[in-house]
Amino acid sequence: MKILEKLIAHNLLKVKAVKLQPANPFTWASGWKSPIYCDNRKTLSYPAIRNLIKIELARVILEKFEHVDAIAGVATGAIAQGALAADELNLPFVYVRAMPKDHGLENLIEGDLKPGSKVVVIEDLISTGGSSLKAIEAIRNGGCDVIGMVAIFTYGLEIAEKRFKDAKVNLISLCNYDAVLEEAGRIGYIQEEEIKTLQDWRVDPANWTPQSK
Repeated sequence: MKILEKLIAHNLLKVKAVKLQPANPFTWASGWKSPIYCDNRKTLSYPAIRNLIKIELARVILEKFEHVDAIAGVATGAIAQGALAADELNLPFVYVRAMPKDHGLENLIEGDLKPGSKVVVIEDLISTGGSSLKAIEAIRNGGCDVIGMVAIFTYGLEIAEKRFKDAKVNLISLCNYDAVLEEAGRIGYIQEEEIKTLQDWRVDPANWTPQSK
């Protein structure tokens, strides 16, 4: 996986799906200050990278999870990647909303998912793990067995790792924070002195503050 992690990291940085700004941090929706921002939807605009991610998602599913009946994507970021992987595997696809629709059938899961199905969930990004696990809970509540989740990228936050462990979910990610930092340093995207700042953020992201100049 190390070679794959490096390859994905290189491509995420190349198309600015991942941005690193230690000196000028982003503000997440949660209010956290962060020196990194990730938007994997950007990869959909680049056919070669899109196909790489599709093929690797499908490969990991085939290698790590047996007897998969369906693929589910977490809305909205993983809908496209999930559908692409499901198409590659010739499997049914559904996606899970963050909350039920407020009209019509008020669906939480869009598509036909038969009770008893063994499902692999696709996620584009793992931060704290909260939204991902809500999607897994919705699928389990529908009478299905979530046999694993495959993500494109994870920050590797301790809170997420604990949540997935507690929920008994086998999470595999194509790329991770450490791989991005290593590749960013190798190509000169960030300087060596900035790496410590980026590493410090992950230790306590909720309380991290950028260093004053």
